[in-house]
Amino acid sequence: MGKYTSNKLQIYNTLTGEKEVFKSLSEGAIGMYVCGPTVYSNVHLGNVRTFMSFDMIFRYFKHLDYKVRYVRNITDAGHLENDADQGEDRIAKKARLEQIEPMEVVQRYTVDFHNILNTFNFLPPSIEPTATGHIVEQIEIIKTILEKELAYEANGSIYFDVLKYNESNNYGILSGRNVEDLIHNTRLLDGQSDKKNPQDFALWKKAEPQHIMRWPSPWSDGFPGWHLECTAMSTKYLGENFDIHGGGMDLKFPHHECEIAQAKAWHNHSPVNYWMHANMLTLNGQKMAKSTGNNILPAEILNGDNDKLTKGFSAPVVRFFMMQAHYRSILDFSNDALLASEKGFTKLMEAVSSLSKIEATKDANDFDAIKWRSNCYAAMNDDFNTPILIAELFSAVKYINQIKDNKASITNSNLSILKETMQQFVFDILGLENIATNDQNNKLGATIELLINMRNEARAQKDFALSDKIRDELIGIGIQLKDGKDGTTFILD
Repeated sequence: MGKYTSNKLQIYNTLTGEKEVFKSLSEGAIGMYVCGPTVYSNVHLGNVRTFMSFDMIFRYFKHLDYKVRYVRNITDAGHLENDADQGEDRIAKKARLEQIEPMEVVQRYTVDFHNILNTFNFLPPSIEPTATGHIVEQIEIIKTILEKELAYEANGSIYFDVLKYNESNNYGILSGRNVEDLIHNTRLLDGQSDKKNPQDFALWKKAEPQHIMRWPSPWSDGFPGWHLECTAMSTKYLGENFDIHGGGMDLKFPHHECEIAQAKAWHNHSPVNYWMHANMLTLNGQKMAKSTGNNILPAEILNGDNDKLTKGFSAPVVRFFMMQAHYRSILDFSNDALLASEKGFTKLMEAVSSLSKIEATKDANDFDAIKWRSNCYAAMNDDFNTPILIAELFSAVKYINQIKDNKASITNSNLSILKETMQQFVFDILGLENIATNDQNNKLGATIELLINMRNEARAQKDFALSDKIRDELIGIGIQLKDGKDGTTFILD
């Protein structure tokens, strides 16, 4: 049996608003679907955080020995400019403005998406389907919903009838919204819409003559609605009822609400047992938005080519920074926060690297590795609480440094557990990589080693004034030298 049998994992279920003990539909197996990007522009940082959260969740499930089928889609058609089924398809608009084919847009930004995620050390999903690759499945779903009279045709477009659906179901079950309130707070139709009610949403849209992306259907040449693609792809690969559906908090309404309604209208039962939503990023305390200029792309963080940060930061440091916040918490992105995370990341990696040099004692021990490991699992089993996990990791870092300073000792058995657990949680689960933060840090390390050698030469020549000056000036800029039996090392304060 896998590790999952001895770990009582609790997940916050958006559908119920409570933490629930997780139980998969099939013993030892999990089906997880996460809404992927609409590939009409460079992937933005908020998307990266969402996908990173579910990458961490995917990693932990795998660590617990679950067999996971992780499906994350690519939206390459059907996502209009707003949620009222108005405006152009976002990809088609980009293609028109740049005078290229829509699939050139899709290819360019899908490649960008994959490159960015690879840089941040994401595991690939099990399946990555596209909306355009599942037009036939979406048309078949629409036919069934029409037969049940929960959708209607209007001038070649098909709309889901929210009010009729709500007569025997609860439209708003996920978001907590009430249909009557939605009606009250929605402006009246302007007479140019084919919808019966403003709350209705498109399952299929008839393409206007100028619309580039279109497919034949029984009703018109057109394109599927944005919400429908996820219902089609999730159920095709995970079944009519599966374990987990995830995405960003911004998708809870209307996208995920519409998914539930479509699925129940189609096959008469709720599609997902656990709905999970990752929260948003802010930048310097304000909402990220291209329109206000309060925005930064992942690549700009890495190369430092921006006006928000004092320098570039490595992908592992950015990942470590994001893992320091719970996935359901709002995380504020700032230069100071990244600088602090860089220092913490460096200390963590130094401690992990030094584990291979630590020598155990036969019987003396100041560290209960079994209890510490249990605390690490408890953190992750509490709705993937990475901040608490990282706090536990740093309690081990403190102990590792005490051993290096000959202020503590550890037995072979405890050292073995410590090494294995650090490897599993730091690298396998959090997905961090032990690489230099950037080229500048490589040069910094070489420079400090040069100064250490100069200091050693001064000490050998009994020039203690120069030796002390080198040490003190390094301390003044936040670099502490540590003399030990194996030589002199340094840490960044």
